[in-house]
Amino acid sequence: MKNPTDDDRRMLVVHAHPDDETIGTGATMAKYAAEGAEVTLVTCTLGEEGEILVPGLAHLAAEHSDGLGQHRIGELAEAMRILGVGDHRFLGGPGRFRDSGMMGVPSNDRADSFWRADLLEAARELVPIIRETRPHVVVTYDDFGGYGHPDHIQAHRVTHYAIALAESPGFDPQAGEPWSVPKVYWTAFPRSVVRSGILALREQGSNSEFALMDPDDIPFACDDHLITTRIDAHEFLDTKMNALAAHQTQVTVDDGFFALSNNLGSEVMGTEYFRLARGNRTLDDGEHEMDLFAGLDA
Repeated sequence: MKNPTDDDRRMLVVHAHPDDETIGTGATMAKYAAEGAEVTLVTCTLGEEGEILVPGLAHLAAEHSDGLGQHRIGELAEAMRILGVGDHRFLGGPGRFRDSGMMGVPSNDRADSFWRADLLEAARELVPIIRETRPHVVVTYDDFGGYGHPDHIQAHRVTHYAIALAESPGFDPQAGEPWSVPKVYWTAFPRSVVRSGILALREQGSNSEFALMDPDDIPFACDDHLITTRIDAHEFLDTKMNALAAHQTQVTVDDGFFALSNNLGSEVMGTEYFRLARGNRTLDDGEHEMDLFAGLDA
């Protein structure tokens, strides 16, 4: 495949809930969108089971009016506006698959939860998007879902199954022309960066729950040797933090994990890390790739 030019690069990002996209890939999405790439976001659920950090919106909780998901549609739209991403969709349409909640909670057992979705049924919703957008790069979670969340694990499964189906000439001609995805990435967060951030918080006297955690026991931290790719998007750090703030029911940027941004700046939130799961790898700095689209003509 010929290496695409800036204005012809296409990327599909698949996340489980609104806000996941900004936390893990927001700076990268903003960077490539600003450079003229076509960036498409697919969100698998509305995040109905999320905690609510705004007291005045507590009535939206699942155990009350169950209106959080509809509210988060607006939060996601605003975050995407800030990131400059104009193409964002919900898998199967808004509310087709419900947030399953954390592993082992009763909401996992709901018949409409994403965790309980038939894999083929869910993948069929993604195949037409892959064939329509024809991405050079697809980004989603690893097989552990980053930290074991059932919807993240399911997003990984659905994405990989959908890619296989989208490539098959025999699969549902009505879903569009087959497309083979050249590169697939899994999001990652290096353990060394997490460790540095925790130490910085402790040095500042923070007694937050995150500051007191053992870096070696944090489930979303990835061993550094597994990291293949780092995207330096520090110019979009403020953009990312503003997009995070748009997810006001879920995120506070002043404490806990997101307080890391005040201690390590772009090293934590402005540089994003990935694991190459498919495709040709380049070594731009001798150790990592520095561009998700690199090597497409190799």
